[in-house]
Amino acid sequence: MLTIGRKLIEEIYAHGFAEAPLEACGYLAGRDGVATKYYPMTNVDQSAEHFTLDPQEQFAVVKEARQSGLQILAVAHTHPSSPARPSPEDIRLAYDPNILYVIYSLLEPPTIKAFRIRQGAVSEEEINAGA
Repeated sequence: MLTIGRKLIEEIYAHGFAEAPLEACGYLAGRDGVATKYYPMTNVDQSAEHFTLDPQEQFAVVKEARQSGLQILAVAHTHPSSPARPSPEDIRLAYDPNILYVIYSLLEPPTIKAFRIRQGAVSEEEINAGA
């Protein structure tokens, strides 16, 4: 289970709507399954259907998170015009089996879901939307 506070969910939403119709992306960091920080990042693909994190931003975020005593818990990205479920490309590009993949659909009503993806197998993880 991943706990994401309402404030962080609102940050992901705001980032997603600001970047729409492109996919927005970033990292969720925290400890012990509790996300405490959202790091919005640049989608270098500038695409409405897929994303690639900016490598320089990725390095800086991982460094900052470690210095703050946090670990990267999830890759978060939006689906501006599709449901909150991994696309075939999301599944193909899910390289780290130890991280969660959080998808926020901008369709009405907006929906956020988390997934674990291991060797192409997808399982939905519960999200606790804490205070």
